[in-house]
Amino acid sequence: MAILINSIKTSIDAQESEAFEKALRLLKISSGEVRSIKLYKKSLDARRQNQIQFVSSVLVQLKEPHREQQLCKRLGSSQIAWKEEHPFQVTKGTLPLKHPIYIAGFGPAGIFCAYLLAKEGYRPIVLERGYDVDRRVQVVDGFWTKGILDPVCNVQFGEGGAGTFSDGKLTTRINDPNCQYILTLLHRFGAPEEILTKAKPHIGTDKLRGVIKRLREEIVSLGGQVLFEHRLEQIHLQNNRVCAITVNGQTLPTKNLVLAVGHSARDTFSMLEELGVFLEPKNFSVGVRIEHLQKRINEGLYGKMAGHPNLPVGEYQLSYRENGRGVYTFCMCPGGLVVPSSSSPESVVTNGMSEYLRNRENANCAVVVSVGAEDFGSHPLDGMRFQQELEQRAFQAGGRNYAAPGACVGDFLSGKKGLSLKEVQPSYALGVVPCELRSLFPSVVSQMLEKGLRLFDHKIKGFAAPDAVLTGVETRTSSPVRITRGEDFQSLGCPGLYPCGEGAGYAGGIMSAAADGLRVAQQIISTFQSE
Repeated sequence: MAILINSIKTSIDAQESEAFEKALRLLKISSGEVRSIKLYKKSLDARRQNQIQFVSSVLVQLKEPHREQQLCKRLGSSQIAWKEEHPFQVTKGTLPLKHPIYIAGFGPAGIFCAYLLAKEGYRPIVLERGYDVDRRVQVVDGFWTKGILDPVCNVQFGEGGAGTFSDGKLTTRINDPNCQYILTLLHRFGAPEEILTKAKPHIGTDKLRGVIKRLREEIVSLGGQVLFEHRLEQIHLQNNRVCAITVNGQTLPTKNLVLAVGHSARDTFSMLEELGVFLEPKNFSVGVRIEHLQKRINEGLYGKMAGHPNLPVGEYQLSYRENGRGVYTFCMCPGGLVVPSSSSPESVVTNGMSEYLRNRENANCAVVVSVGAEDFGSHPLDGMRFQQELEQRAFQAGGRNYAAPGACVGDFLSGKKGLSLKEVQPSYALGVVPCELRSLFPSVVSQMLEKGLRLFDHKIKGFAAPDAVLTGVETRTSSPVRITRGEDFQSLGCPGLYPCGEGAGYAGGIMSAAADGLRVAQQIISTFQSE
């Protein structure tokens, strides 16, 4: 138990101790009454450039714990609350577990599901179609430098999932008590300590790879198995219940399969549709990557304070909605790169990536427009096919060698085919080819992209600078399919199949996918006995 003091404002030059002193003054107590005091969360408020400040939350424990709740009631401040601890718990079930639990996919959802099951003695077997992280890095580097795509292992498939080649952002909109458990675990396995308190934590792709590897080693040490180059080929049903799976041509009996395959497992979605598993089309978003000089973003956000040593690298999140359709920025990567992210031949896909230091010259993010059944059709796989068509168009427009189609913002807004490069140089490793980007998208998407660029320029000066670079296409914002499940986390009408994470349509990023993996594991644990 502890007292949580929120909204403590300090200048960007203040020491952490100033927030602690303000917390004690708000509580009207002396330091002698305190058993412990620590930072809980810290964020930056840069809404007014002439008054940029940090906003902190502080946790205080008293030497006399019974006084904490009484003190909060007596003070009666909305800024002060008594915080109960909710330790992570599992309750074990009673049904016998006759066959191994399999997990298809080793991204954040599969990793955290496997970790909890292994920790509780359930010895899960993970099936990952791609390679381990060390070999995967080599293969992806080969694609980025030589244009040699490996459909088995790439930016989308392999140990760690798509998040392995990203900024490693740990921000999330979900209010899940498991989030603190996830952050604590990530820190235990090598993530920076600051992720425990930053309001917008990130690990960076360089550090995230080591964290993933250590988590896998822990799962194995706890009795789990992680099998690379093992692709789920078929699910077998008996009376509509999972009874076996086929992996690499071998049929394996099981009654419980966690499907944590990620948003790019198109062959799996097709297999499920043929099998009659209940699927629904899901809205997602498509668009482009935009690059600016990072120093220009800093100036746009911080004004004359840009460059202050205590200010973080500038990042943003912008959105606009009109007639039920949104245009927004997504997956902003400060000081990062736009990276080739194809997972199938003759297609071009972009994504963003940053290392921990976020010290590259350019900032990038996706600028995307929401699309739904009215744009691509109502069949469960129509959204997936819509993605494929855009990616194939981008491949053609880029010259059929995995170069990406692109344009400077000035060219795009004037409807020209051009790449009038000046200050900003594109970072996409396989080259950017001038293209009239509007030709790649339905007109409603192009129109909303234009409107978004113009409006966002009013929020961050220079966002629509003529030499900012647009690179296409960004299509893998989230899964185009939902593998619908019930309250028991099992697929509707298909007991034993547990759709999980982003590919199943139940998450959108590292944290929410990891949290969903834990929830699915908790459900399985609450049903079955461990060995």
